[in-house]
Amino acid sequence: MLGDVRGGVRLVVDGVHGVTGIVEAMHQRIARAALPWRKMPEAAAGGIPALVYRGIRGTTQLVGKGLDAALAGLQTVLEASLQSLPETQAGPGRDARVAALNGVVGDHLERTANPLAIRMQLLRRGARCDSAQLPLPGPHVLLLIHGLCMNDRQWTRGGHDHGQMLAQALGLTAVYARYNSGLHVSTNGRELAAQLERLLQDWPVPVQTLTLIGHSMGGLVARSAVHQAAQADMAWPKHLRHLVFLGTPHHGAPLERGGNWLHRGLGLGSYAAPFTRLSGLRSAGITDLRHGNLLDEDWADSRFAQRDTRSMVALPAGVACYAVAGTLGPSQDSEGDDAVRIPGRATAARLLGSDWLGDGLVPLASALGRHAKPTRDLHIPASHQWTGRGIHHLDLLASKSVYQQLRRWLAN
Repeated sequence: MLGDVRGGVRLVVDGVHGVTGIVEAMHQRIARAALPWRKMPEAAAGGIPALVYRGIRGTTQLVGKGLDAALAGLQTVLEASLQSLPETQAGPGRDARVAALNGVVGDHLERTANPLAIRMQLLRRGARCDSAQLPLPGPHVLLLIHGLCMNDRQWTRGGHDHGQMLAQALGLTAVYARYNSGLHVSTNGRELAAQLERLLQDWPVPVQTLTLIGHSMGGLVARSAVHQAAQADMAWPKHLRHLVFLGTPHHGAPLERGGNWLHRGLGLGSYAAPFTRLSGLRSAGITDLRHGNLLDEDWADSRFAQRDTRSMVALPAGVACYAVAGTLGPSQDSEGDDAVRIPGRATAARLLGSDWLGDGLVPLASALGRHAKPTRDLHIPASHQWTGRGIHHLDLLASKSVYQQLRRWLAN
């Protein structure tokens, strides 16, 4: 786990640099007696304060590099001495923490080559164990793509895993994507497309069908991958038979839109402006959720643009596409009876409207691909839509009702 320690040290150093920059910017504004409502250009402090701030940065950088070099040497020695021992398995708690960190600042981790940055992998369940424990792969492949701040292990929730259950019931071979959800959706989509191409080329038996299931952001990554694979004339999309979305914000999520308004608002005042560095730390993946960006050109001008600048990407022709949504409204039948109950959920749903509130993170219309503008509507047939009452965003992963609906759809 020395790689984790090295990554943590680098983040601490980056954090000290960032805080120093904010303090210096505030110092500069106070020294110049700036009017609170007036914007000021960024400028470094001068005189003695400048020497102090440079000293803080230099000392932090020197200590950080020294620690990193020492840890790197120790890591090399330990890895060499442990080569003959069985591979140790990281615990699910550690994986969950690293996945959450990647979701929040994963683009920074990638940009700074931090050891904590997750590299995309396509894994079969138990891929860290002896491969003899896994059933032989079959011709029908099911790929599950997790959402923001999550990882492949978190498809198992409350002892239930849609992937394993569907594989057993329908004769599918389940594969799980693990990726850095802090990167742009388009970046992950491009990498997923390339890895799927290699996976199916190396599959030990001829592939007959491919099914993609994406939860939350994973659905956007799936759509981006399909589109970019088609543009690159890859072979795997011809095997794609089903594309399923679980709580996917096709048209964005209000929480990120609110966060962006806050970011823009902070930049209007002189003394608040330095704190936009904090609000701007949220990852590229998070900002893509403002409107549901899929392509590079959707964020090329600015990833903080409030206006919806997406290029319209239609669902792939000839592929059966399905959307599952949750709402926090009280269950009117048995659909949501297996969901985890959260106190106050029904009250909030009544006050705000369960359709707008959706599953707590994604509004109903966004999850079902509906849009007021016909040119942006995904036109998913009503028979391919399903709404679970009383089911929260994460409950979609554990809901037996959701599983039964997926099984009915994928059996066709």
